[in-house]
Amino acid sequence: MTKKYDVTGIGNALVDIEFEVSDPFLDKYGIEKGLMTLVDEDRQGELMSAINTKTSKLQCGGSAANSIIAVSQFGGKSYYCCKVANDELGRFFIEDMKEAGVNHNLDPFKLEEGITGKCLVMVTADAERTMNTFLGITEKFSTSQINEEAIKDSKYLYIEGYLITSENAKEAMMSAKKIAEENNVKVAITFSDPAMVKYFGESFKEVIGSGVDMLFANEEEAMLYTGKDNLPEAGEELKKIAKHFVITQGKNGALIYDGETFIDIAPYPTVAVDTNGAGDMFAGAFMYGITNGHSYASSGKLASMASSKIVSQFGPRLSWEEAKAVLSRLQP
Repeated sequence: MTKKYDVTGIGNALVDIEFEVSDPFLDKYGIEKGLMTLVDEDRQGELMSAINTKTSKLQCGGSAANSIIAVSQFGGKSYYCCKVANDELGRFFIEDMKEAGVNHNLDPFKLEEGITGKCLVMVTADAERTMNTFLGITEKFSTSQINEEAIKDSKYLYIEGYLITSENAKEAMMSAKKIAEENNVKVAITFSDPAMVKYFGESFKEVIGSGVDMLFANEEEAMLYTGKDNLPEAGEELKKIAKHFVITQGKNGALIYDGETFIDIAPYPTVAVDTNGAGDMFAGAFMYGITNGHSYASSGKLASMASSKIVSQFGPRLSWEEAKAVLSRLQP
């Protein structure tokens, strides 16, 4: 049976605003480097005023949104469940998703009053990205935003780990997973950030339950979740909760478990200027691959090429032309 969508994602809807900052700036304002930290709107405004420089181009984002857009740009069919407010940024988010070729649950005539979430992305000279996020109305993401029919008509459901921070969103994660499982739709989940695993590990165990078909994690997240201090042991533990998984290793590439064996994915040489979105791009490119006839090894190669391209420039997204060029390199 042909599915309408390759991947339906659920996650936060945020408008990304990116700045270049120095390490002393992070120290001065007590910002924990390399992590995503939730802040209120006043704190976010304080930081933006302190940076006092022009912003990069606004883009709709959020971890899963970036991945779902990547699926679309490589030629896949995707859908996104999220929540924005009836404000300028909310309408911008809808238009940007439309331009990215992603279908979604947002009706511009039925948006609630409130403030659309914003993610302040601060990039230091070592290309490390640090995020301070004001969730705004996406903090109220719930089962109401879940499109059951879209999930049923998808090959995969992709769940963003950042949703784990609120009880109503956690309930939505579990509800969406149940819908997928009851309709033979495969389930993928991403841990999203080491802080999520560190502070919400038990909640992740609730959501994962008896297991998932696909898990995405980086090295730190994999070891935090499993309680192991090395990658081989962490990998063996993850086999207990995921039929397949990907552990990204930054400049060292990635490790993929295809259900039978481990596959080492080589990195592609690049000069990193901004690591924002690298993990999201890897997951999106990989999901496109495995839902469009590529092997796990081939999908890993595509994801590695795509993420190496992302870190060589500012912003979490490729242009349509860049995505096409990366995909063409994969062809025999």
